[in-house]
Amino acid sequence: MSPRSERRAHNLFEAAAAYVAARAEDDQDRLEEASGWVSPEALSFGVSELACRAVVELARQRAQSPRTVARDLLGLPVA
Repeated sequence: MSPRSERRAHNLFEAAAAYVAARAEDDQDRLEEASGWVSPEALSFGVSELACRAVVELARQRAQSPRTVARDLLGLPVA
């Protein structure tokens, strides 16, 4: 299978989920594999979308605003 056809085997959200999970688990091999599934631009979009959805879900669970949750996750002071 050529590298180009291999990249089409995964959608950007699968790539983003695998990439973020690999980063969270400090798994360099899986990180590199997932980063090759789609273009860097598509991966960036997918990771951004995943982050947004995660913050919204955590905000619902915590009964806080997405802004508060995002700042808390990054260790920033309350604005």
